[in-house]
Amino acid sequence: MAPSESERMSDSDLIKLYSGRILALAADMPLTEPLDHADGSARKRSPLCGSTVSVQLRMENDRIAAYSQDVKACALGQAAASVVGSNIIGRNRAEVEQARDELKAMLKSAGPVPAPPFEGLAVLEPAKDFKNRHASIMLALDATIEALDAVEKTVCA
Repeated sequence: MAPSESERMSDSDLIKLYSGRILALAADMPLTEPLDHADGSARKRSPLCGSTVSVQLRMENDRIAAYSQDVKACALGQAAASVVGSNIIGRNRAEVEQARDELKAMLKSAGPVPAPPFEGLAVLEPAKDFKNRHASIMLALDATIEALDAVEKTVCA
């Protein structure tokens, strides 16, 4: 039987993955205060590791005007949410979808680093070799898109 991914990765590989920059981002989470009145919200969970990200947002003129996140994830998921939270205000749905698609491509198919303003997600490029961490890294953008879906359903109702 072939060794699993976690068995092939050494402890030193995993330690290198958790760079000082990733740990600094994880420790400095922006936009964590709940919103009084949210237009949309969503909670996403990674079934593999149990990480969760809950998002609330308020929209103005099809752009995110206010954002809140509650992140219970590994340092990689926290770092991704930190970059997202630092750059999400003022973005529209297309920009958030583009960031999600570019992050996914960077992790899964050696795609380029996400375009500005989400280029800070480049810090997570070393995680491409740790497939079991991808879902946690994607949670903040996935939850944001689901919250945008909730806004659209409310507007269309």
